[in-house]
Amino acid sequence: VAELVLDNCRSVDGEIGLNDSYKALEFLSMANAELKSLSKLPKLPKLRKLELSDNSISGGLDVLADRCPNLTYLNLSGNKIKDLSTVEALTNLKNLKSLDLFNCEITNLENYRQSIFRRLSHIIFLDGFDEQDNEAPDSEEDDEDYEYDDDEAGPRGSEEDEDEEGASDLEEEEEEEVGLSYLMKEDIHDEEDDDDYVEDG
Repeated sequence: VAELVLDNCRSVDGEIGLNDSYKALEFLSMANAELKSLSKLPKLPKLRKLELSDNSISGGLDVLADRCPNLTYLNLSGNKIKDLSTVEALTNLKNLKSLDLFNCEITNLENYRQSIFRRLSHIIFLDGFDEQDNEAPDSEEDDEDYEYDDDEAGPRGSEEDEDEEGASDLEEEEEEEVGLSYLMKEDIHDEEDDDDYVEDG
């Protein structure tokens, strides 16, 4: 199982009720599941995206670095996170690029955005926007373009376009060559046919 959506499924004791059999998970969503703690989160080494919005989580985020080290996207919007010290526990999530704390009390703090970006310098997007207020890409492919294409000259895919143009030129040349050889063959056949015709005559 690579993707698991448990939105609106009520947890019995406020804990995440998954076991170690989900090691292949890359996407997990448990929005509005009455979660209060992440202490029973199993080790999910391949998990990249975690949706935990609209729960009652107030702390204990330090377990994420140990159990989901490859996490790139974390949505904690609508939880009971109030203090910057709580969020500082995400410092060890070195692959985290996008964090959502929308509708958490912490967003009411003065200089909230600047404080988060300063404490979590590896994060690119906070609540859907980067530090210069540019909106986060919608798709994961666009997100990869944002992160990794800065050093490339020209837009992504330009090499493919060049390859396609080169391929089309080659096809045209081949077509021309085939056309000439075909005509030559026809001429040869015509001569042979004429000779046969003369002999029969």
